Amino acid sequence: MKKTLYIFSNGEIHRKDNTLYFETETGRRFLPVEDTGEIMIFGEVQFNKKLLEFLSQKEIILHYFSHHGYYMGTFYPREHLSSGYMILRQSEHYLDEERRLAIAREFVRGAAKNIRQVLKYYHGREKEVGEFIAAVERLLPSVDDCRDIAALMAIEGNIRDHYYRAFDAIIGHPDFIFQERSRRPPKNYLNTLISFGNSLMYSICLSEIYKTHLDPRIGFLHATNFRRFTLNLDIAEIFKPILIDRLIFFLIGKKMITKQDFEQSTEGILLKDKAKRCFIEELDKKLMTTIQHREIGRSVSYRRMIRLELYKLEKHLMGEKDYTPFIARW
Repeated sequence: MKKTLYIFSNGEIHRKDNTLYFETETGRRFLPVEDTGEIMIFGEVQFNKKLLEFLSQKEIILHYFSHHGYYMGTFYPREHLSSGYMILRQSEHYLDEERRLAIAREFVRGAAKNIRQVLKYYHGREKEVGEFIAAVERLLPSVDDCRDIAALMAIEGNIRDHYYRAFDAIIGHPDFIFQERSRRPPKNYLNTLISFGNSLMYSICLSEIYKTHLDPRIGFLHATNFRRFTLNLDIAEIFKPILIDRLIFFLIGKKMITKQDFEQSTEGILLKDKAKRCFIEELDKKLMTTIQHREIGRSVSYRRMIRLELYKLEKHLMGEKDYTPFIARW
């Protein structure tokens, strides 16, 4: 499986023949190309058209983030698997309200059930989250009752509100009080971690979509509009609880990230580079972790699981098999 290359330093990326190198004030470092699938840039990095041509040839996606860790955009190479047929199927299902709603419901159901699984995991470790599990379970049947996307999004938001209220019981640390969900800017340390992790998850899902016949611009739960990509936001909803949120709980619980890893700026609270590296290293480990896949009968990595989710969606769009979301069992 191809790897992700992360760049935190300031410098310039250059193409030299059939390779790339990253040049900073301290020297030059050659970058592995053949086993790289995506590049995530967090530093102030300069590059030119030659680099983009090279990345397109090698089918390497480039995601870039602001100094604050916010997702800014993606260089999405010419789709080598682009399919007019699949774009038509996605469009048909989006434009047909019932068919769009059927897919969107499954995304919300998958997210809600994985939220419940996370809560159950910590309930089994004597965290006082029973009332939040009960609240999610009361709301779950409402997913089937929603007659439009707006109502479905409202239910999803309600479930997530109960879930976020459980974070203080799970974390139990005075430096990481949740208070309320705040984004740009995040108003506390915990919200900064959530926003950073979610940005990574959206980018990872986008990279996996590139390796399928699906078009990332046509989502189902999130409205297809002038925003560049939406399907990655849909798929990320399923995996954020089990990958990002559990990772945050782990990092705080093991004191791998503490309040010393943040700094205050005019644009809110920032995560320092050392902590970003720590977060990304542990997320990479999690993505490479293998689990037993019930349907195919063998172990696959979490990263592969995201791709398999997209393949299931393709089969649904082609009328081969109804889509059902991945639900964690632990």
